[in-house]
Amino acid sequence: MTQDPTEEPVTLVQLSDLVRRVADLYAERFQIDRDPAWYLGKMSEELGEVNAAYLKSVGQGRGEGSRGDLEDEVANLFGFVLLFADWQGIDVATALQRKWGSYL
Repeated sequence: MTQDPTEEPVTLVQLSDLVRRVADLYAERFQIDRDPAWYLGKMSEELGEVNAAYLKSVGQGRGEGSRGDLEDEVANLFGFVLLFADWQGIDVATALQRKWGSYL
């Protein structure tokens, strides 16, 4: 999906709200208790899926993979990182500016 250049960019706050709403629906539908193991486990699971999708996309994994598959898995991982940060009360934008910006 390409963003319309006349639209404002999506913010991290908006993305965090999006993933929180989706995760709330998912947890309710499947009666999931989002405890520490769930947050950490989902990030680990999604990182593994990014790895697998990348390897498939470059012909080094079992089966075929596409760029779209890799993008979907990166989106999943990022979504779970945002959920974890929200759960821990971490402002990702501020943390990134403090950590990465310190090198500039």
